[in-house]
Amino acid sequence: MNHTHAKGLQNHPTVRRLLDKPPVQAKDTPALEAAWLGKIALEAGAEDVGFVGMERAEMAPQRDDILRAFPYAKTLLSFVCRMNRENIRAPARSVANLEFHQSADAVNETGRRIVQTLERHGVRAANTAVGFPMEADRWPARMWLISHKPVAEAAGLGRMGLHRNVIHPVFGSFILLGTVVLDATVDHESRPIDYNPCLECKLCVGACPTGAIGADGHFDFSACYTHNYREFMGGFADWAETVAASTSVSRYRKKVSDAESVSLWQSLSFGANYKAAYCLSVCPAGEDVVRPFLEDRKRFIADVMRPLQDKSETVYVVAGSDAEDHVRRRFPHKSAKRVRNTLRPASVRTFLSGLPLVFQRGRATGLRATYHFRFTGEETLDATVVIRDRTLEVREGLHGRPDFRLTADGKTWLGFLAGEVNLVGALLRRKIRFRGAPGLLQAFGRCFPV
Repeated sequence: MNHTHAKGLQNHPTVRRLLDKPPVQAKDTPALEAAWLGKIALEAGAEDVGFVGMERAEMAPQRDDILRAFPYAKTLLSFVCRMNRENIRAPARSVANLEFHQSADAVNETGRRIVQTLERHGVRAANTAVGFPMEADRWPARMWLISHKPVAEAAGLGRMGLHRNVIHPVFGSFILLGTVVLDATVDHESRPIDYNPCLECKLCVGACPTGAIGADGHFDFSACYTHNYREFMGGFADWAETVAASTSVSRYRKKVSDAESVSLWQSLSFGANYKAAYCLSVCPAGEDVVRPFLEDRKRFIADVMRPLQDKSETVYVVAGSDAEDHVRRRFPHKSAKRVRNTLRPASVRTFLSGLPLVFQRGRATGLRATYHFRFTGEETLDATVVIRDRTLEVREGLHGRPDFRLTADGKTWLGFLAGEVNLVGALLRRKIRFRGAPGLLQAFGRCFPV
C-alpha cells in the first residue's frame, strides 16, 4: 500500500471510528463471561460447552502443537453435538455413516457460527475441523491440530470410556466434539467431572469385530485402524499399491472384489465410511441412553448388540495379527481378509513412537526379552525395547542388559520395514547387524506384523 493511499484511508469514516476506539483484547481487557460464551455456543447449535485455559496442566501434552498453529490461543471452547442413536446402531453401515457425516458437518458448522458471532463482537477466534481435512503433509506423524477428546475431558464434557471415546454424562457416546480457539481469557473455566459415566459393561468388548478393545482396558490401535478406517488414509494407500502391483484386470479382481471397489468409490465420492464403530453403537452409558439397558439387559443385548455380532461381513486384518486370530475364533461367520499394515514410519523416531500402536500382545505371549537398538546414518538414535508378560516398554537410550542387540543404518531399517530392502542383502552389506539369537529377531517381528 502506498503512503498516499494509506493517509487517505485514515480519513475514511469507518477507519476513523475504529481508530477512535481502544484495541479489542488489550492487556487491560476483562475476561469474557463464560455464561455469554456458552449462550453463543448453544444458539449456534452446540448441546453442551466448556472452557479450558491454555495454561491448564491438561493442555501440556499438546500445548506446543496448538500454539504453533494458533500463537494467540488463550482459551479453548469445547462443545458437543449429539448424534441420532438409532442411526449409529443400525447394522446397515450406510445409515450409520450418513449420521456420522451429517453430524460432522453440523459440528463444523456450529464451530463456524460461534466464530462468526465472536468476530462480530471483536473477539479473535478460529474453529478447527472435527476430523477431516487434516494436515496430511505430516503423515504418518500427528496430522491434527487439536486433540478434541482431552480438551473435552478437561472442559467437563465427559470422560473417556473403555472404548476410547468420550462419554457425555447425559448424551453418552452418541456425540461428536468440536473446539474453538479464543484469543481471550474467560472469567470461569470448566473443570473435569468427578466420575466416569462408563458403566464398564464390556459390551464394546463383545461387539468389536477385531478384538481391539480388551476387557482389561488394553487397546489394539492397529486392529481398529486397519478395519474400521479401511477406507480412510491407510486403506486407500494399500488399495493404490494393490492397483500398482496388479499387472492386469484379472489379477486386480483376484485381490479386490467388485463390492470392495464400489465401496471405495463410494467413500471417495461421498466421504470416507467407517466399517464398524460398533463400540459406539452398543454403549448404554449416559442419562438419556441408559434406561433400556437398566430395565432389561438381555433385551438390550438382543436388540442392539446381537445384530452387529451376527452380521456377515468382511473384517480387514493384518496377516499374523491378534485381530486375525480374534475374527476366526470369535466370529467364524465373518470373513477375515488380510491386508497390509500401512502405518509405515517415515523416521526412526516415528518407528519407535509407533511401536505401542502396532504391538500384538497375543503374539508376545511367553516372550521375555530386552532389545537394544542403535541407529546410525542420517538419523542417529539409541533405544531400548522391553517385551515382558505381554507388555511393551520403549525408552530412548540403552538401558539394562540386552538379550538382543541390533545396529542398523536408519534409512536401511526403514526400507526393510517398508518391504523395499531385503534383509539378507542388508546383513551382507552390514547395513544391518545384530548380536543375539536370530529367534529373538523373529519373535520381535511377530509382535509387530506388517
